[in-house]
Amino acid sequence: MKNPPSSLRLALILALSMTGLCLVAAPARADGPGTGTPYVVTLGDSYISGEAGRWAGSSNDSEAPADALGAHAYHDNASGTAEAIPKCHRSSSAEAFIGGGVGGLNLSCSGARTTTGTGDDFKPGIDFYDNGAGKLGQAKALQQFATSHNVRQVAVSIGGNDFNFAAIVTQCVQDFLLSPSWSPDYCKDDSSVVANFTTANVTAVRGKIATALQNVRTAMRNAGYGDSAWTLVVQTYPSPIPNGSGFRYGQTGYTRQSVGGCGFWSADADWANSTALTTINNTVRAAISQSGLANIRLLELQSAFNGRRLCEKTVGLYEEVGLSSWTQPTAVDKTEWINQIRTVTTVGSNYFIQESLHPNYWAQLALRSCLRQTYSQNRGGTCTIAGTGLTNGEPRMTLG
Repeated sequence: MKNPPSSLRLALILALSMTGLCLVAAPARADGPGTGTPYVVTLGDSYISGEAGRWAGSSNDSEAPADALGAHAYHDNASGTAEAIPKCHRSSSAEAFIGGGVGGLNLSCSGARTTTGTGDDFKPGIDFYDNGAGKLGQAKALQQFATSHNVRQVAVSIGGNDFNFAAIVTQCVQDFLLSPSWSPDYCKDDSSVVANFTTANVTAVRGKIATALQNVRTAMRNAGYGDSAWTLVVQTYPSPIPNGSGFRYGQTGYTRQSVGGCGFWSADADWANSTALTTINNTVRAAISQSGLANIRLLELQSAFNGRRLCEKTVGLYEEVGLSSWTQPTAVDKTEWINQIRTVTTVGSNYFIQESLHPNYWAQLALRSCLRQTYSQNRGGTCTIAGTGLTNGEPRMTLG
């Protein structure tokens, strides 16, 4: 048939056209909001960056028993040979890396405050700082990453350094070392310490934290996300030391610091838990309300390490509990989850002073378990120790 009817010609043309379309693959959608591998991103300070994540417990005899990650523990650049930002101490044991097909990105930095610090050491805050030469605030870095990745959850730990956490610890240890047990000089009533907890300063810090959380929302909106497309998890801070009655070393002499690395007077330890930590965590909670964000989940960590804290009676140094390596099955239950407070005597060793009083390898993995549960269960809650031993290489934790 030389000239088929027009209706047949149209059918043939449509058939050929459709066949041609089937032979041409549709272009792949680039990763971005809602598309591609889901990611968890962590922002904030040393209590989420992985500070002290190299060490699984402590020993005064040798570094070897507790050295879980080795010399490259904080090397997070592309080649794994150096830090992307010096002294941020983003360890490979940090909680961002929850696994299970979920990617992890750690943008937090040890020593970070709510806003970027550009002194001798660059400390990115949760803001939009950009010096035009690659140094970015954490909110700006999040925005850039989220534009081309599928960020489903952002976790934040912030506020402790705005209360001058390191300076308070330094003052408490100094007061312990420089005053006798019959006439102790407490840090809890030192003017330099008390000034951090005035009503005016608490109000100011609450506002800074709220602004930081709002910056996270702005970053995600700028990257193309609706507020319901992702979740913000905000962490409170865990207690690193027990109350005075819970220390395994007495406060007469200097054993608490020289052996345990926990140089606090008992009264100061009680104050640290009942007043300082409580005030900081209450400020974080109040900032959540002040921020006005609707997609926030609160991860309560204040009691997460109870029973495994620095110098607590229930745990000990490797030589005190009869163990020789962090790889032994009971090490996670018998050794401390908080790093010793180091002084200038640290110079010449592989320890860093900035690792002092931070969650170590065991604690980092415990926090990872907590964060994974917030992700998989899509909720906040109170995370605590659930039992002894390890599950898939991590301490047993439960989100209540």
